[in-house]
Amino acid sequence: MPNTQQNSLYLNKGLTLWLTGLSGSGKSTITQALYTKLKDLNPKIKIEILDGDEIREHLCRDLGFSREDRLKNIERIGFLAGKISKHGVLVIVPVIAPYHSARELARQLSENFVEVFISASLETVKSRDPKGLYQKALSGEIKNFTGVSDPYEIPENPDILIETEAMSVDDSSNKIIEYLKNNGFLGC
Repeated sequence: MPNTQQNSLYLNKGLTLWLTGLSGSGKSTITQALYTKLKDLNPKIKIEILDGDEIREHLCRDLGFSREDRLKNIERIGFLAGKISKHGVLVIVPVIAPYHSARELARQLSENFVEVFISASLETVKSRDPKGLYQKALSGEIKNFTGVSDPYEIPENPDILIETEAMSVDDSSNKIIEYLKNNGFLGC
């Protein structure tokens, strides 16, 4: 972007931007692209990323992967995102969040909440699998793995649908930015 456009984009109000999808669907990749684009447009825009893996490691290491523990994990992340977003921050949350009820709880914990479903087929995410997690889950080495031995409840009516098999990372992040502009979260 040319320098003349820097500082032209601003955040109208704090927001929790919740990216949900299977492991390997593209949540973290799209999050990083979105962060970079927004910072290029305005380096002063306040953005915080609450990455699911980092939160598990630092805030939720006491939790396992049972349904109850997954719900508690999402409750903690949703609570934290809601608190941070109240201070005029765009909080991007790339997490699997496999259960509809957990995502609805997260929505209730933020004043402004946008759910982004990062859609990719099980075949596609298995082929991407950089950590070999699907292979381990399919062999029984990992229990309660979302999409294999534990369900992923597809969002029924997400605010934004990103189909990573058909869209580039650039197009995906642009679609999110356009939605945020068109719905009054971002201004120029």
